[in-house]
Amino acid sequence: MRIVQLTPGTGSFYCGSCFRDIALAKGLKSRGHDVVVAPLYLPFMLEEYEEERPVLLGGINVYLQHKLPFLRHLPRFLQDWMDAPSLLRLASRRASMTKASELGEMTVSMLRGEEGRQVHELEKLVAWLRGIGAPDALLLSNAMLVGLARRLRAALGVPIYCTLQGEAPFLDALPAQHSRIAWETLGERAREIDAFLAVSRFTADLMSERLGLLAERVHVVPNGIDVEGATAPAPVSSSSSGPPTIGFLARLCADKGIDTLVEAFLQLKRRPGMEAVKLEAVGARLKEDRGLLRTLREKLERAGCRRDVRFRANVTREQKLEFLGRIDVLSVPATYGESFGLYLLEAWANGIPVVQPRHAAFPELIEATGGGLLCEPDDPGLLADGLEELLSNPARARELGAAGRAAVASDFTADRMARDVERFCTPGA
Repeated sequence: MRIVQLTPGTGSFYCGSCFRDIALAKGLKSRGHDVVVAPLYLPFMLEEYEEERPVLLGGINVYLQHKLPFLRHLPRFLQDWMDAPSLLRLASRRASMTKASELGEMTVSMLRGEEGRQVHELEKLVAWLRGIGAPDALLLSNAMLVGLARRLRAALGVPIYCTLQGEAPFLDALPAQHSRIAWETLGERAREIDAFLAVSRFTADLMSERLGLLAERVHVVPNGIDVEGATAPAPVSSSSSGPPTIGFLARLCADKGIDTLVEAFLQLKRRPGMEAVKLEAVGARLKEDRGLLRTLREKLERAGCRRDVRFRANVTREQKLEFLGRIDVLSVPATYGESFGLYLLEAWANGIPVVQPRHAAFPELIEATGGGLLCEPDDPGLLADGLEELLSNPARARELGAAGRAAVASDFTADRMARDVERFCTPGA
């Protein structure tokens, strides 16, 4: 089959959704399919080098045409210049192009598709797809793209499938009046989709309820990773060669719970036998995250623990694998309805147990893998209890980490994810 995957890029920081979609594309290609992955809005930021792809619905053009509709009549060479990946990367570093509180009107407009202000960019997307040849199926990375479906179906006449992964927190974070309209518009436009593929049962149930989707239209296709590419060459435990170390692998922001983990760490340091514990946090850092990190560093300094904590932003793939080879336990105590958490698969692939909040998709993933412990959400003290339980009992930690590693190798691979998606895209399957 010929499959086109449309995925929003981030321009200047790593994103789990992009990693998932690239892994899916590689899995489908390995199964003999012709797959094209096209970045929307911004270029991809990937851990491994790939040739730069043309950006469709370029973020600068989309933004300017929303604010000043007459700019859609600019000469084509100027529009193409504003879609240059280098310029889009620069813009993504200098502006908050993914901040929900500032994107209400534009989100609603994009969900309205051919009725929105970005119709000119939508027509350019249609022309590009016609130019490369109509695919057998279109995959949309998330439900924020369903506004494209009606026009794409009319132009290409192909089935369209949409992944569900993390839309609800973004939509709920929009200004109230825009959030309500966005949900209503999304529910209406959802009729254009042949099937929704949710990354977890939690996400499937949540979005089915919020959008009024029939059960037979929503299917769970858990995320998968390239297990070999996610495995550190170093030993999977650092406990024999250094102090016990807690790891955090996600965007360095409050939504991912980095402040909760720092407080849990400080409480843990005051407990007998835990004085030597370290914390290492790596992940994306956006412009708006710097203030929180400054506050956390000051808090650690006052507690006399600044040297026991290391923050590193936008690490390379090699640095991430080194990090995964050093830590003894991972925790990302996200405060919102996390749809999956690809960082858990990366930890488990390296035999690292996790301690996660008992909400969102985390309980089903822990149940499916046996790879860690759950604690009540947003409670640093209880999180510290879970971390202490594993750090003080290395045998138990190794047991949970081994269970997680076995589960990832059998049930959460990119090939398994590709097979599941292939089943929906194959005519007559």
